[in-house]
Amino acid sequence: QVQLVESGGGSVQAGGSLRLSCAASGRTFSGYAMAWFRQAPGKEREFVAAISWTGATTYTMDSVKGRFTISRDNAKNTVYLQMNGLKPEDTAVYSCAAYSRGYYNAAIDPDYWGQGTQVTVSS
Repeated sequence: QVQLVESGGGSVQAGGSLRLSCAASGRTFSGYAMAWFRQAPGKEREFVAAISWTGATTYTMDSVKGRFTISRDNAKNTVYLQMNGLKPEDTAVYSCAAYSRGYYNAAIDPDYWGQGTQVTVSS
């Protein structure tokens, strides 16, 4: 029922920047908390960042804090992940996720997932 489509991935050199976008279908997007996850080859999927439905509360994991910023534009049904100072260890498939509850909770599984977009950082 709800579809999430990521874009903006690609290949960059270490120290470069990318902005990922996640466009959501449906008119209830503004009521969903949103999050980004990533998974590198041979590794478990890990949480990257999350944002509440109002955009007032955000979370980022320690390894990307200060480099990655999550934001949203509810009028455009879109959530963003601005990635600066990219490192080779950031290479992964990045996926967008949505929670029907308005606030992110690490104990709750996402209700919807995007297809993922590849981010490759070379050194």
